[in-house]
Amino acid sequence: MTEQERNKCHIIIHSASAASGAGNVVPLPGLGAAADMTAMTMMAVSLASVFGRELTTAAARGAAYAALKKVILKQPMKYLAKECVKLIPFLGQAISATVSVALTEAAGWQLAEEFDSAHQRCLALN
Repeated sequence: MTEQERNKCHIIIHSASAASGAGNVVPLPGLGAAADMTAMTMMAVSLASVFGRELTTAAARGAAYAALKKVILKQPMKYLAKECVKLIPFLGQAISATVSVALTEAAGWQLAEEFDSAHQRCLALN
């Protein structure tokens, strides 16, 4: 990944993480997952464009879901705690938003690395 690509990815991933965190402030368990997927779908579309790929919304949703699933499977208790802690007024919402930002950040960099690897393979074939 070039420095320019890394900088673009950095901006995209941090923006999506902030949006995901904001969506997780609402104290309803399950609503955070919808905010996470929406932010990650848009993030996947933007990250793909950094590496010269174009994704449909459905493909981006699939890529985002796969990346989020990998992150959650590595840290399942963190995700469960994120949803359950929302039941604690104020503090729980802040904790949930913070965890959501971290999960989106991790999934975003995983997506960026996957897109970069695919891009490098395509360049090697040419």
